[in-house]
Amino acid sequence: MTSTLGTGYSDLKEKQKKEATNVMPKIRSLCAYCGASQRVDPLYLDIAKALGREAALRGIELIFGGGRVGMMGAVADGAIAEGGSVVGIIPEHLESVEVGHQGVTRLEVVPSMHVRKMRMFELSDAFCILPGGLGTLDETFEILTWRQLGLHDKPVVVLDTLNYWQPLKALIEHQVKVGFVKPEHAEMLTYVSDLETLFETLEAEPRSRIEGESERF
Repeated sequence: MTSTLGTGYSDLKEKQKKEATNVMPKIRSLCAYCGASQRVDPLYLDIAKALGREAALRGIELIFGGGRVGMMGAVADGAIAEGGSVVGIIPEHLESVEVGHQGVTRLEVVPSMHVRKMRMFELSDAFCILPGGLGTLDETFEILTWRQLGLHDKPVVVLDTLNYWQPLKALIEHQVKVGFVKPEHAEMLTYVSDLETLFETLEAEPRSRIEGESERF
């Protein structure tokens, strides 16, 4: 005699197993895109440092642009203060300008900006966009374009400190309205206002379904 309870239990376990495979595993590494300017409100530096600390406390390796000034330096300092693993990627021509951070776990000096961005991508499970300037915009739009083209499906989350990124959000909404951007592509960028929501969002992201991502470039 077949037990209907046993069959039902097996079906439930199989369903739970399938659901588990669709949940992104623990984030092992997080890339922080942010500015290196030292002329900004100290509140921006504080949030960057807090992000670094929180990543370290969660056992997440921080990947960043390698400089020790501005928000870039602050996010690294926050992680280092909590004993976190920090990897900086900086191009040769910027090492002296952005002052390579010598206190990180590993500082990679690469030949160009292109290599820098690709290396940061390769090392990261997810991306956090903090306030920054033109360089941060460049990194943000490139990583979004790569995702739009199906080259990766890693999470991209904006930490909208002090509503800094609201004008960007409005611009993209305008691009959707006039037809230059598809709604589903605009939705690839998630906006959060605090660190707790940031990490909750990352944990809730689906598992990456694209294998051998760096080989697709």
